[in-house]
Amino acid sequence: MSVSRALIVILAMLFSASTARAADPRLVPDVSSRAIDIQYSFTGEELLLFGAILYPGQRLPEDRADIVVVLKGPVRPIVLREKRRVAGIWVNASSIRLRSSPGFYAIGSSRPIDKLVDERTAAIFELGLTNLSMSPTGFSEARKLERFEGGLIDLYRRIGLFYENAAAVEITEGVLYRARIPVPARVPVGTYRAETYLISQGRVLAVASRDVQIRKAGFERFVALAAQRHGFLYGLSAVALSLLLGYGASAIFRRR
Repeated sequence: MSVSRALIVILAMLFSASTARAADPRLVPDVSSRAIDIQYSFTGEELLLFGAILYPGQRLPEDRADIVVVLKGPVRPIVLREKRRVAGIWVNASSIRLRSSPGFYAIGSSRPIDKLVDERTAAIFELGLTNLSMSPTGFSEARKLERFEGGLIDLYRRIGLFYENAAAVEITEGVLYRARIPVPARVPVGTYRAETYLISQGRVLAVASRDVQIRKAGFERFVALAAQRHGFLYGLSAVALSLLLGYGASAIFRRR
């Protein structure tokens, strides 16, 4: 192949690739709040994920597109322990360590996930509670891992840290979308990712994300920073405060 012909082939490949990218729709996502402050009166909040779908040439496709939104974070290692009753006493029977368990995970979609993508695609993008990749350390039996992960998902569901709603996303005129995700009072602090997936005919056409900060504020923030930066003084202050409160309570009861 001559040099000129090779250049023509390369240019044709680049042109086709750019044309394909231009033909793909784009997502323009946003969230109602980029930062959530946790104070003593915090009882939870509802985060709105919304945005628009930009189609090439502003032409809507004939096939219906769906939206999936995910809010997750922060990822952390966790040790799960299973308790069993032995001789009338509950003891730790076995345990497993997960390297990347999300402290919070919420997913909403315009239709059930199994109606949008196949199992392989859902596992690749971690769409759905059963498709979370928590990376267990060491060798673990499949049944044991499934039992422990199922127990964790069930526990976090009940306390509101895991959430799944197959009808949370509303799409208006095929272009605008929005979804409300409940954020519970017990949510851990850290950096969260609000992800949006555009899906059509079993394919993920576009992905976009925004960061959300969940942080302590006010007196709670002061206490948390003091415990992190000045652990020794924080411990002494906690002990001194406990002694002072105990002495004050005993003095009140003596007077009565």
